[in-house]
Amino acid sequence: MPNVWEEALLNLRKAAEIIYLEPELRTRLSTPMRFTEFTIPLRRDDGRKELYTAYRCLHQDATGPTKDGTRIRPGLTPEEIKALSLFMSIKHAVAGIPAGGGKGGIKADPSDLSEGEYERLVRGFIRRLIPKGAHRDVPGADIGTDARAMAWMLDEYEQISGFHSPAAINDKPAALGGSLGGHEATGWGVSECAVMAGATLGLGPGSTVAIQGFGQVGSIAALTLWEKGFKVISVSDVFGAVINPNGIDIGKLFEHTTKTGKVNGFYGAAALEGSVLEVECDILIPAAVQDVIHESNAKAIKAKLIVEAANAPIAPAADPILLAAGKAIVPDVVANCGGVVVCDFERTQGLSNDYWPLEKVKSRLLERMGRAYGETAALSADLGVPMRQAAWAMALKKIRVSMLLRGWS
Repeated sequence: MPNVWEEALLNLRKAAEIIYLEPELRTRLSTPMRFTEFTIPLRRDDGRKELYTAYRCLHQDATGPTKDGTRIRPGLTPEEIKALSLFMSIKHAVAGIPAGGGKGGIKADPSDLSEGEYERLVRGFIRRLIPKGAHRDVPGADIGTDARAMAWMLDEYEQISGFHSPAAINDKPAALGGSLGGHEATGWGVSECAVMAGATLGLGPGSTVAIQGFGQVGSIAALTLWEKGFKVISVSDVFGAVINPNGIDIGKLFEHTTKTGKVNGFYGAAALEGSVLEVECDILIPAAVQDVIHESNAKAIKAKLIVEAANAPIAPAADPILLAAGKAIVPDVVANCGGVVVCDFERTQGLSNDYWPLEKVKSRLLERMGRAYGETAALSADLGVPMRQAAWAMALKKIRVSMLLRGWS
Protein backbone atom coordinates (compact mmCIF):
# COMPACT_ATOMS: atom_id res chain seq x y z
CA MET A 1 0.00 0.00 0.00
CA PRO A 2 1.34 3.48 -0.82
CA ASN A 3 2.21 5.60 2.21
CA VAL A 4 -1.18 7.05 3.12
CA TRP A 5 0.43 9.08 5.92
CA GLU A 6 2.53 10.99 3.40
CA GLU A 7 -0.59 11.53 1.29
CA ALA A 8 -2.45 12.89 4.32
CA LEU A 9 0.43 15.23 5.14
CA LEU A 10 0.44 16.46 1.54
CA ASN A 11 -3.21 17.47 1.84
CA LEU A 12 -2.44 19.10 5.17
CA ARG A 13 0.45 21.10 3.71
CA LYS A 14 -1.61 22.35 0.76
CA ALA A 15 -4.46 23.47 3.00
CA ALA A 16 -2.07 25.05 5.52
CA GLU A 17 -0.56 27.15 2.75
CA ILE A 18 -3.99 28.31 1.58
CA ILE A 19 -4.99 29.66 5.01
CA TYR A 20 -1.46 30.75 6.02
CA LEU A 21 -1.52 28.47 9.06
CA GLU A 22 1.06 29.41 11.68
CA PRO A 23 4.19 27.22 11.39
CA GLU A 24 3.93 26.03 15.00
CA LEU A 25 0.32 24.89 14.53
CA ARG A 26 1.22 23.24 11.25
CA THR A 27 3.99 21.31 13.00
CA ARG A 28 1.64 20.25 15.77
CA LEU A 29 -0.98 19.01 13.31
CA SER A 30 1.68 17.19 11.27
CA THR A 31 2.64 15.17 14.35
CA PRO A 32 0.07 13.03 16.20
CA MET A 33 -0.57 14.16 19.77
CA ARG A 34 -0.16 10.60 21.00
CA PHE A 35 0.67 7.32 19.28
CA THR A 36 0.57 4.07 21.23
CA GLU A 37 1.88 0.71 20.05
CA PHE A 38 1.28 -2.34 22.19
CA THR A 39 0.96 -6.11 21.97
CA ILE A 40 -1.96 -8.42 22.67
CA PRO A 41 -1.20 -12.03 23.75
CA LEU A 42 -3.77 -14.49 22.41
CA ARG A 43 -4.25 -18.14 23.26
CA ARG A 44 -5.47 -19.93 20.13
CA ASP A 45 -8.07 -22.68 20.32
CA ASP A 46 -5.39 -25.35 19.87
CA GLY A 47 -3.41 -24.03 22.82
CA ARG A 48 -0.81 -22.06 20.87
CA LYS A 49 0.08 -18.61 22.21
CA GLU A 50 0.54 -15.80 19.71
CA LEU A 51 1.35 -12.11 20.02
CA TYR A 52 -0.43 -9.45 17.94
CA THR A 53 0.63 -5.85 17.43
CA ALA A 54 -1.96 -3.13 18.01
CA TYR A 55 -2.07 0.66 17.75
CA ARG A 56 -4.08 3.67 18.86
CA CYS A 57 -3.37 7.16 17.52
CA LEU A 58 -4.85 10.38 18.89
CA HIS A 59 -4.24 13.14 16.37
CA GLN A 60 -5.42 16.19 18.33
CA ASP A 61 -7.96 16.96 21.04
CA ALA A 62 -8.13 20.75 20.82
CA THR A 63 -11.60 20.47 19.31
CA GLY A 64 -12.90 17.82 21.73
CA PRO A 65 -12.46 14.17 22.76
CA THR A 66 -10.79 11.96 20.19
CA LYS A 67 -13.08 9.43 18.57
CA ASP A 68 -13.65 6.45 16.32
CA GLY A 69 -12.22 3.62 14.29
CA THR A 70 -10.72 0.22 15.13
CA ARG A 71 -9.34 -1.52 12.07
CA ILE A 72 -8.24 -5.17 12.01
CA ARG A 73 -6.36 -6.34 8.93
CA PRO A 74 -3.16 -8.29 8.29
CA GLY A 75 -1.18 -5.54 6.57
CA LEU A 76 -1.96 -2.77 9.04
CA THR A 77 0.82 -0.21 9.50
CA PRO A 78 1.48 2.58 12.00
CA GLU A 79 1.45 5.09 9.11
CA GLU A 80 -2.03 3.97 8.10
CA ILE A 81 -3.35 4.49 11.63
CA LYS A 82 -1.70 7.92 11.89
CA ALA A 83 -3.20 9.00 8.58
CA LEU A 84 -6.68 7.79 9.51
CA SER A 85 -6.53 9.68 12.82
CA LEU A 86 -5.69 12.86 10.89
CA PHE A 87 -8.57 12.15 8.49
CA MET A 88 -10.87 11.87 11.50
CA SER A 89 -9.80 15.28 12.77
CA ILE A 90 -10.58 16.77 9.36
CA LYS A 91 -13.92 14.95 8.99
CA HIS A 92 -15.08 16.01 12.44
CA ALA A 93 -14.22 19.62 11.69
CA VAL A 94 -15.85 19.55 8.24
CA ALA A 95 -19.04 18.14 9.76
CA GLY A 96 -19.07 20.62 12.63
CA ILE A 97 -18.50 17.95 15.28
CA PRO A 98 -16.69 19.04 18.49
CA ALA A 99 -14.21 16.17 18.49
CA GLY A 100 -10.62 15.38 17.60
CA GLY A 101 -9.33 12.51 15.52
CA GLY A 102 -8.67 9.02 16.83
CA LYS A 103 -7.97 5.69 15.16
CA GLY A 104 -6.85 2.29 16.33
CA GLY A 105 -6.24 -1.15 15.01
CA ILE A 106 -4.78 -4.63 15.30
CA LYS A 107 -2.44 -6.25 12.80
CA ALA A 108 -4.30 -9.52 12.30
CA ASP A 109 -6.38 -11.44 9.79
CA PRO A 110 -9.94 -11.91 11.13
CA SER A 111 -10.55 -14.72 8.63
CA ASP A 112 -7.73 -16.70 10.25
CA LEU A 113 -9.41 -16.59 13.67
CA SER A 114 -12.24 -18.62 15.11
CA GLU A 115 -15.12 -16.68 16.65
CA GLY A 116 -13.74 -17.33 20.11
CA GLU A 117 -10.22 -16.26 19.13
CA TYR A 118 -11.57 -13.12 17.47
CA GLU A 119 -13.56 -12.19 20.58
CA ARG A 120 -10.54 -12.74 22.84
CA LEU A 121 -8.40 -10.58 20.56
CA VAL A 122 -10.96 -7.74 20.54
CA ARG A 123 -11.37 -7.87 24.31
CA GLY A 124 -7.58 -7.99 24.68
CA PHE A 125 -7.36 -4.78 22.64
CA ILE A 126 -9.50 -2.94 25.20
CA ARG A 127 -7.68 -4.44 28.19
CA ARG A 128 -4.28 -3.40 26.83
CA LEU A 129 -5.47 -0.04 25.51
CA ILE A 130 -7.31 0.92 28.72
CA PRO A 131 -9.47 3.60 27.01
CA LYS A 132 -10.22 6.72 29.02
CA GLY A 133 -13.98 6.84 28.43
CA ALA A 134 -16.64 8.93 26.73
CA HIS A 135 -15.08 12.28 27.63
CA ARG A 136 -11.54 11.47 26.48
CA ASP A 137 -11.25 8.86 23.70
CA VAL A 138 -14.04 6.81 22.13
CA PRO A 139 -13.13 3.78 19.94
CA GLY A 140 -15.48 2.72 17.16
CA ALA A 141 -15.68 0.21 14.31
CA ASP A 142 -13.84 0.09 10.98
CA ILE A 143 -12.58 -2.51 8.51
CA GLY A 144 -12.44 -5.90 10.23
CA THR A 145 -14.74 -4.92 13.10
CA ASP A 146 -18.51 -4.58 13.43
CA ALA A 147 -21.31 -3.97 15.92
CA ARG A 148 -20.68 -7.37 17.55
CA ALA A 149 -17.03 -6.50 18.16
CA MET A 150 -18.06 -3.12 19.59
CA ALA A 151 -20.44 -4.91 21.97
CA TRP A 152 -17.51 -6.96 23.26
CA MET A 153 -15.40 -3.82 23.58
CA LEU A 154 -18.12 -2.05 25.56
CA ASP A 155 -18.58 -5.04 27.86
CA GLU A 156 -14.83 -5.29 28.46
CA TYR A 157 -14.57 -1.55 29.17
CA GLU A 158 -17.47 -1.66 31.61
CA GLN A 159 -16.00 -4.70 33.37
CA ILE A 160 -12.74 -2.80 33.80
CA SER A 161 -14.30 0.52 34.84
CA GLY A 162 -16.98 -1.00 37.05
CA PHE A 163 -19.87 1.08 35.72
CA HIS A 164 -22.13 1.27 32.68
CA SER A 165 -21.03 3.82 30.08
CA PRO A 166 -22.74 3.31 26.69
CA ALA A 167 -21.10 6.45 25.29
CA ALA A 168 -17.60 5.00 25.80
CA ILE A 169 -17.71 2.90 22.59
CA ASN A 170 -19.26 3.83 19.24
CA ASP A 171 -20.91 1.67 16.54
CA LYS A 172 -22.39 -0.81 19.01
CA PRO A 173 -25.84 -2.48 18.69
CA ALA A 174 -28.88 -0.35 19.50
CA ALA A 175 -29.81 -2.73 22.33
CA LEU A 176 -26.62 -1.64 24.14
CA GLY A 177 -27.10 2.07 23.50
CA GLY A 178 -26.02 2.34 19.89
CA SER A 179 -27.74 4.69 17.49
CA LEU A 180 -30.27 3.61 14.92
CA GLY A 181 -29.01 4.34 11.41
CA GLY A 182 -25.38 3.70 12.24
CA HIS A 183 -25.06 0.93 9.65
CA GLU A 184 -26.53 3.07 6.87
CA ALA A 185 -25.05 6.44 7.84
CA THR A 186 -21.97 6.59 5.60
CA GLY A 187 -23.86 5.27 2.58
CA TRP A 188 -26.67 7.74 3.14
CA GLY A 189 -24.16 10.57 3.35
CA VAL A 190 -22.39 9.49 0.17
CA SER A 191 -25.66 9.34 -1.76
CA GLU A 192 -26.70 12.75 -0.43
CA CYS A 193 -23.41 14.26 -1.63
CA ALA A 194 -23.88 12.59 -5.03
CA VAL A 195 -27.36 14.11 -5.31
CA MET A 196 -26.22 17.60 -4.25
CA ALA A 197 -23.10 17.62 -6.44
CA GLY A 198 -25.00 16.06 -9.32
CA ALA A 199 -27.62 18.81 -9.18
CA THR A 200 -24.94 21.44 -9.83
CA LEU A 201 -23.89 19.53 -12.96
CA GLY A 202 -27.37 18.76 -14.24
CA LEU A 203 -27.09 15.12 -13.15
CA GLY A 204 -30.37 14.21 -11.51
CA PRO A 205 -32.58 11.10 -11.44
CA GLY A 206 -31.98 9.03 -14.55
CA SER A 207 -28.25 9.74 -14.52
CA THR A 208 -26.02 6.68 -14.65
CA VAL A 209 -23.92 5.52 -11.69
CA ALA A 210 -21.05 3.02 -11.30
CA ILE A 211 -19.97 1.87 -7.85
CA GLN A 212 -16.73 0.14 -6.94
CA GLY A 213 -17.36 -1.81 -3.76
CA PHE A 214 -20.66 -3.32 -2.63
CA GLY A 215 -19.92 -3.54 1.07
CA GLN A 216 -21.64 -1.62 3.84
CA VAL A 217 -21.05 1.81 2.28
CA GLY A 218 -21.30 1.06 -1.42
CA SER A 219 -24.41 -1.08 -1.10
CA ILE A 220 -26.34 1.50 0.92
CA ALA A 221 -25.29 4.28 -1.46
CA ALA A 222 -26.37 2.15 -4.42
CA LEU A 223 -29.73 1.31 -2.87
CA THR A 224 -30.43 4.92 -1.87
CA LEU A 225 -29.57 6.35 -5.30
CA TRP A 226 -31.57 3.61 -7.02
CA GLU A 227 -34.58 4.45 -4.86
CA LYS A 228 -34.17 8.11 -5.85
CA GLY A 229 -34.37 7.22 -9.53
CA PHE A 230 -30.71 7.13 -10.48
CA LYS A 231 -29.66 4.35 -12.86
CA VAL A 232 -26.97 2.20 -11.26
CA ILE A 233 -25.44 0.41 -14.25
CA SER A 234 -22.33 -1.26 -12.81
CA VAL A 235 -21.29 -2.60 -9.41
CA SER A 236 -18.19 -4.47 -8.27
CA ASP A 237 -16.90 -6.28 -5.20
CA VAL A 238 -13.71 -8.20 -4.40
CA PHE A 239 -14.90 -11.16 -6.48
CA GLY A 240 -15.79 -9.35 -9.71
CA ALA A 241 -18.15 -6.88 -11.34
CA VAL A 242 -21.47 -6.80 -13.18
CA ILE A 243 -22.97 -4.35 -15.66
CA ASN A 244 -26.35 -3.60 -17.19
CA PRO A 245 -26.51 -0.41 -19.33
CA ASN A 246 -30.28 -0.30 -18.77
CA GLY A 247 -29.83 -0.23 -15.01
CA ILE A 248 -29.49 -2.86 -12.28
CA ASP A 249 -32.35 -3.65 -9.92
CA ILE A 250 -30.41 -2.96 -6.73
CA GLY A 251 -33.13 -4.46 -4.54
CA LYS A 252 -32.76 -7.79 -6.30
CA LEU A 253 -28.97 -7.49 -6.30
CA PHE A 254 -29.19 -7.12 -2.51
CA GLU A 255 -31.13 -10.37 -2.34
CA HIS A 256 -28.54 -12.08 -4.56
CA THR A 257 -25.54 -10.91 -2.55
CA THR A 258 -27.25 -11.85 0.72
CA LYS A 259 -27.59 -15.41 -0.55
CA THR A 260 -24.26 -15.79 -2.39
CA GLY A 261 -21.96 -13.24 -0.77
CA LYS A 262 -20.92 -11.71 -4.10
CA VAL A 263 -22.26 -9.78 -7.09
CA ASN A 264 -21.00 -12.37 -9.60
CA GLY A 265 -23.70 -14.53 -11.08
CA PHE A 266 -26.51 -11.99 -10.68
CA TYR A 267 -29.09 -12.80 -13.34
CA GLY A 268 -30.04 -9.15 -13.88
CA ALA A 269 -26.63 -8.09 -15.21
CA ALA A 270 -23.72 -9.41 -17.25
CA ALA A 271 -20.20 -9.99 -16.01
CA LEU A 272 -18.06 -6.90 -16.62
CA GLU A 273 -14.86 -7.33 -18.56
CA GLY A 274 -12.47 -4.66 -17.33
CA SER A 275 -12.61 -2.16 -14.51
CA VAL A 276 -15.79 -0.68 -13.10
CA LEU A 277 -13.81 2.53 -12.63
CA GLU A 278 -13.57 2.97 -16.40
CA VAL A 279 -17.25 2.34 -17.20
CA GLU A 280 -19.00 5.04 -19.24
CA CYS A 281 -21.23 6.73 -16.65
CA ASP A 282 -22.22 10.08 -15.18
CA ILE A 283 -21.31 9.43 -11.54
CA LEU A 284 -18.54 7.18 -10.21
CA ILE A 285 -18.45 6.15 -6.56
CA PRO A 286 -15.22 4.41 -5.48
CA ALA A 287 -16.27 2.74 -2.22
CA ALA A 288 -13.53 0.16 -1.75
CA VAL A 289 -9.93 0.99 -0.82
CA GLN A 290 -7.22 3.61 -1.13
CA ASP A 291 -5.50 4.78 -4.33
CA VAL A 292 -7.62 2.84 -6.83
CA ILE A 293 -7.54 5.84 -9.18
CA HIS A 294 -3.94 6.71 -9.89
CA GLU A 295 -1.66 8.26 -12.47
CA SER A 296 -1.85 5.21 -14.73
CA ASN A 297 -5.64 4.98 -15.05
CA ALA A 298 -6.84 8.53 -14.36
CA LYS A 299 -7.16 9.39 -18.05
CA ALA A 300 -9.43 6.37 -18.56
CA ILE A 301 -12.04 7.64 -16.09
CA LYS A 302 -15.14 8.65 -18.04
CA ALA A 303 -17.47 9.78 -15.25
CA LYS A 304 -18.31 13.47 -14.98
CA LEU A 305 -18.55 13.34 -11.17
CA ILE A 306 -16.53 11.27 -8.68
CA VAL A 307 -17.82 10.92 -5.13
CA GLU A 308 -15.17 9.44 -2.83
CA ALA A 309 -16.92 6.96 -0.56
CA ALA A 310 -13.67 5.22 0.42
CA ASN A 311 -10.80 6.90 2.25
CA ALA A 312 -8.31 8.40 -0.25
CA PRO A 313 -9.44 6.40 -3.33
CA ILE A 314 -7.79 8.96 -5.61
CA ALA A 315 -3.99 9.11 -5.39
CA PRO A 316 -2.49 12.63 -5.22
CA ALA A 317 -0.87 12.27 -8.66
CA ALA A 318 -4.28 11.53 -10.21
CA ASP A 319 -6.04 14.61 -8.84
CA PRO A 320 -4.59 17.14 -11.32
CA ILE A 321 -5.19 14.76 -14.24
CA LEU A 322 -8.86 14.40 -13.33
CA LEU A 323 -9.34 18.11 -12.67
CA ALA A 324 -7.67 19.02 -15.97
CA ALA A 325 -10.14 16.72 -17.70
CA GLY A 326 -13.02 18.63 -16.12
CA LYS A 327 -14.03 15.98 -13.60
CA ALA A 328 -15.86 17.17 -10.49
CA ILE A 329 -14.72 15.49 -7.25
CA VAL A 330 -16.45 15.37 -3.87
CA PRO A 331 -13.55 14.49 -1.52
CA ASP A 332 -13.66 11.70 1.02
CA VAL A 333 -13.53 13.97 4.07
CA VAL A 334 -16.88 15.41 2.97
CA ALA A 335 -18.54 12.51 1.13
CA ASN A 336 -17.99 9.77 3.71
CA CYS A 337 -18.30 11.79 6.92
CA GLY A 338 -21.87 10.53 7.50
CA GLY A 339 -20.53 7.75 9.69
CA VAL A 340 -18.73 10.13 12.03
CA VAL A 341 -21.84 12.32 12.21
CA VAL A 342 -24.00 9.45 13.46
CA CYS A 343 -21.20 8.35 15.81
CA ASP A 344 -21.45 11.83 17.32
CA PHE A 345 -25.21 11.36 17.60
CA GLU A 346 -24.58 7.99 19.27
CA ARG A 347 -22.34 9.53 21.92
CA THR A 348 -24.86 12.33 22.52
CA GLN A 349 -27.67 9.80 22.98
CA GLY A 350 -25.57 7.66 25.31
CA LEU A 351 -24.57 10.59 27.51
CA SER A 352 -28.13 11.92 27.74
CA ASN A 353 -29.91 8.54 27.89
CA ASP A 354 -32.28 9.96 25.27
CA TYR A 355 -32.42 7.67 22.23
CA TRP A 356 -33.74 8.95 18.91
CA PRO A 357 -36.06 7.32 16.36
CA LEU A 358 -34.56 6.47 12.98
CA GLU A 359 -36.38 9.33 11.24
CA LYS A 360 -34.73 11.89 13.53
CA VAL A 361 -31.28 10.36 13.05
CA LYS A 362 -31.62 10.38 9.26
CA SER A 363 -33.06 13.88 8.98
CA ARG A 364 -30.36 15.36 11.22
CA LEU A 365 -27.69 13.44 9.34
CA LEU A 366 -28.86 14.76 5.97
CA GLU A 367 -29.02 18.27 7.42
CA ARG A 368 -25.39 17.99 8.60
CA MET A 369 -24.29 16.54 5.25
CA GLY A 370 -26.02 19.35 3.38
CA ARG A 371 -24.28 21.95 5.53
CA ALA A 372 -20.85 20.29 5.19
CA TYR A 373 -21.18 19.99 1.41
CA GLY A 374 -22.56 23.51 1.02
CA GLU A 375 -19.85 25.16 3.15
CA THR A 376 -17.11 23.27 1.31
CA ALA A 377 -18.51 24.09 -2.14
CA ALA A 378 -18.86 27.76 -1.20
CA LEU A 379 -15.28 27.98 0.10
CA SER A 380 -14.03 26.17 -3.00
CA ALA A 381 -15.66 28.83 -5.18
CA ASP A 382 -14.45 31.71 -2.96
CA LEU A 383 -10.83 30.54 -2.91
CA GLY A 384 -10.79 29.20 -6.46
CA VAL A 385 -9.39 25.85 -5.32
CA PRO A 386 -10.64 22.24 -5.73
CA MET A 387 -13.13 20.95 -3.16
CA ARG A 388 -10.51 18.71 -1.55
CA GLN A 389 -8.29 21.65 -0.68
CA ALA A 390 -11.32 23.70 0.37
CA ALA A 391 -12.52 20.98 2.75
CA TRP A 392 -9.12 20.64 4.40
CA ALA A 393 -8.71 24.42 4.58
CA MET A 394 -12.12 24.82 6.21
CA ALA A 395 -11.31 22.09 8.73
CA LEU A 396 -7.91 23.59 9.58
CA LYS A 397 -9.51 26.99 10.13
CA LYS A 398 -11.86 25.49 12.71
CA ILE A 399 -9.12 23.49 14.43
CA ARG A 400 -6.84 26.54 14.42
CA VAL A 401 -9.40 28.60 16.35
CA SER A 402 -9.61 25.97 19.09
CA MET A 403 -5.84 25.64 19.32
CA LEU A 404 -5.32 29.39 19.56
CA LEU A 405 -8.04 29.83 22.20
CA ARG A 406 -6.32 27.16 24.27
CA GLY A 407 -3.01 29.01 24.01
CA TRP A 408 -1.32 26.29 21.99
CA SER A 409 0.60 28.85 19.93
